Amino acid sequence: MSTESRPPFPPFTRETAIQKVRAAEDGWNNRDPHKVSLAYTADSRWRNRNEFLTGRDQIVLFLTKKWAREHEYRLIKELWAFENNRIAVRFAYEWHNEQGEWCRSYGNENWEFNEHGLMQKRYASINDLAINEADRKFRWPQGARPAAHPGLSELGL
Repeated sequence: MSTESRPPFPPFTRETAIQKVRAAEDGWNNRDPHKVSLAYTADSRWRNRNEFLTGRDQIVLFLTKKWAREHEYRLIKELWAFENNRIAVRFAYEWHNEQGEWCRSYGNENWEFNEHGLMQKRYASINDLAINEADRKFRWPQGARPAAHPGLSELGL
């Protein structure tokens, strides 16, 4: 039996669900595929857009490819709802391709956690919107979003 854990643990309160969401946001903003994969169970199941993944090895491969093509990636996640061991979030992230064309991607995720706080299921629906560089809203230095930076609701997104 695995002794891996990632607090906070379910059942979630509003406070612990917000902590879980921010931890996920910070992890993804640091763009380390292996480190991010450790927040998921070894047999985690994902649907990301039209891709279906199972397990950490596939998660690492997916994130490695993602961040190789999505340059200057910056993400904000916001709690939408929670109950017991499930959390729903909405999110937006900005990035540009190799040609310097900027995009803001919007989406929703549904998460399910095991008793050790590891995500065992992740279902993501995402839409992309081309934006001008001047219209970017996520301009902090690469890495975790500063605590003082506004969230999605404050930005009107």
